[in-house]
Amino acid sequence: MANTSSTLAEKKKVLFIMGATGTGKTKLSINLGTQFLSQIINSDKIQVYKGLDIVTNKVPESERCSIPHHMLGIVDDPDYDFTVNDFCKHVLEALDLIIENGHLPIIVGGSNSYLQKLVDSAFCSKYDCCFIWTDVSLPILFQYLDKRVDEMVEEGLVDEIREFFVPGANCEVGIRRAIGVPELNYYFEIENKKDIDKAQKENILQEGIKSIKQNTWKLAENQLSKIHNMVNNLGWKMNKIDSTKVFDALLKGEEDYKHLHQEIVVKPCIEIVNTFLEETTQAFGNTNIKYSNGV
Repeated sequence: MANTSSTLAEKKKVLFIMGATGTGKTKLSINLGTQFLSQIINSDKIQVYKGLDIVTNKVPESERCSIPHHMLGIVDDPDYDFTVNDFCKHVLEALDLIIENGHLPIIVGGSNSYLQKLVDSAFCSKYDCCFIWTDVSLPILFQYLDKRVDEMVEEGLVDEIREFFVPGANCEVGIRRAIGVPELNYYFEIENKKDIDKAQKENILQEGIKSIKQNTWKLAENQLSKIHNMVNNLGWKMNKIDSTKVFDALLKGEEDYKHLHQEIVVKPCIEIVNTFLEETTQAFGNTNIKYSNGV
């Protein structure tokens, strides 16, 4: 089998997986990473910070299928202002390393304003880009996001934020911008006050969790609006994958949702990436491309 290091290095192919929060971007990136020799670059501006793994929904090491991940938990200072320029610098450094190794870079995350800045800065003149957009209809997505918040609470979200809580800390910078931290600030401020009874404290906690859900909805709407702008006004060519049926089946507890995910999401995306990479091999007269599992 021919070595693809020079092929990918010359063409500099980059795959983007975009979409609103909760639409399955991370899962899809790992699905594709097990099929193609790839490395994943995180493009969530909050997941670059170390800590709050439940709150920021970082993919656990055990679920990464040994696929190298870049830009996850790289910032130690919770108050550091990780700017769009920082983001672009780190992405470009990671791309150079991945392409030198002959692997396909997969950029995945929901910080669309950062991605827009990256792509608009002469990126496409140097890299050949393929964009996959994972979409779920908002009524179904909102139900799923509520379910996900409840699961995060069960996994220890409240305890995780409590350990991170600093009275008077600025929740408009750094990792404390993460949805979940500002919403529970008031609860932790009054949690140990003896003049507020247990029932009141529980009500305040539940109101905080309700606010987390509402603000997660707003985030999804904002992310979707930015993607629509990229497509309709900026002319980005995206491969849209509608996962609504998958999420509907998941919410209903139907056992075939995993099969639906393979048929509706994974298989079409493998075909998209195959076509994307074959365009490279044709361009350089090389009919072989290196895959990891014989796809």
